[in-house]
Amino acid sequence: MLKKIALAALLLSPSSAFSSDTISGRASVIDGDTIEIAGKRLRLHGVDAPESWQKCSDGDGGTYRCGKMAANELDRFLAVSRPIHCDVIDRDRYQRLVGICFRADGREVNRWLVESGNALDWERYSRGNYAGAELTARSSSIGIWRGAFQLPCEARAERFGHKPAC
Repeated sequence: MLKKIALAALLLSPSSAFSSDTISGRASVIDGDTIEIAGKRLRLHGVDAPESWQKCSDGDGGTYRCGKMAANELDRFLAVSRPIHCDVIDRDRYQRLVGICFRADGREVNRWLVESGNALDWERYSRGNYAGAELTARSSSIGIWRGAFQLPCEARAERFGHKPAC
């Protein structure tokens, strides 16, 4: 009996259930690479969007809040085809769920963020899965690629006084 209880506890523990966990529902945008579904925060795997306070060059001598724009663009993209379905693959150091998400029409949210120029391929985690999408956005000069910008991971490190995690 004790073995059965231990096995059940292991199978039900959060760390063992990631590969099969899914979350579906109406997503609220927290920032350019984080959404919330049914009260659960989910970090989009393999991508890094500018922070909401981060500014980027617009390519014409001005600046704009590229992080806020990324969040707004993500919100518009998600609104086109609901609900959102996310495959949870991990937890990050802040205990947020980490996953790959899809709109109801099958479009992958993570990939769209990168190909639209609203986020970078975070190769450290994606293993280059979105490198082609980033190249497309960069060569088209769209989103953050229309001007100069600081890598989001460097901007966070500078703002919060720690070593960059990129």
